Amino acid sequence: MSIILLITVILLCIGSFFTFVGSIGIVRMPDVYNRIHSETLCVVGGSILVFIAIAIYGITLSELSSIPFGIKALLIAGFLFVTNPVGSHAIARAAHKSRARLYSETKVDELEEFEK
Repeated sequence: MSIILLITVILLCIGSFFTFVGSIGIVRMPDVYNRIHSETLCVVGGSILVFIAIAIYGITLSELSSIPFGIKALLIAGFLFVTNPVGSHAIARAAHKSRARLYSETKVDELEEFEK
């Protein structure tokens, strides 16, 4: 087994683990704000690591046709890394403006205090 294949397998396993844990969090979390946190874990910890593994494997293959495939995977990972926080923030703001209920044990709502 080559070192590149080992790195790819490790990244895929870590990415799959983060996606699994984040998916459980989406189901188990009590309110929309905590679910957004779990969704971010799925994308940043899971999907991006999987795309990086695909890129590493694609770029290091000896076939020239796989290099653009690896570069595209890196571009997708970068796009997800930039757009996911923006999307999560927009969803959280929309949920707050629509008065989505907070978890009963939430003690502080700093955005509510800021908007007064």
